[in-house]
Amino acid sequence: MVTPVETYPGDESSLAPLVYSCAAKCYHPVEGNTENRLEVIVIFTDMRGTLSALRMAEGLAQQLEAHIRVVMLYEVPYTLPLEKPAVSVKFLEAQIRRLTGKTPLEVAGEIYLCRDKRHILKQHLRPHSLLVVGGKKRWWPGSAQRTARNLRKDGHHVIFAELR
Repeated sequence: MVTPVETYPGDESSLAPLVYSCAAKCYHPVEGNTENRLEVIVIFTDMRGTLSALRMAEGLAQQLEAHIRVVMLYEVPYTLPLEKPAVSVKFLEAQIRRLTGKTPLEVAGEIYLCRDKRHILKQHLRPHSLLVVGGKKRWWPGSAQRTARNLRKDGHHVIFAELR
C-alpha cells in the first residue's frame, strides 16, 4: 500500500512511504509508532547489494533491538514531472516487497522520488544515523561505495555490506 505522494514545497522531492510486516505475508501496514525506536537504515542500491545490506542489518537489529528501515531513492529526470517517474511506483514498491519478504523481522520501507539523492538523504536522515549500504567493492569506487563515502562525510555511521 502506498500513501499519496507528498510534495515538499521548496524541495524537489516527494515521498511514497511503505511500512510492511513480513509476518503478515500480504504486506499490511505495520501498526504502532516506529519513529522513536532505534533504527538501522538500509540504503537501497540494487537488488543484490540491498539484500546483502538487509541481511547485515537483520543481525544488527536483533543485537540492538532496533527497527529496520529500507530507504529507496529514485531520481526522476528533470524532463518528467516529479509525481510521474519513468518507472512506476508500484514496480519500486514490488522491489521493496521482494526484499522485505526475505527477512523475518519487521521492516519499514520508504520510496523517495527526487532530483538529487544526496540532498534528500541530508534532509531526511537524523544526524549520526546507523546506515548499511550494500554493493560490490571495487578498486575504483562504484555507486554504492560513493554513496557510503558521502554518507560518512555527512557524519553518519556507515557499514558497507560487501557482495561476495
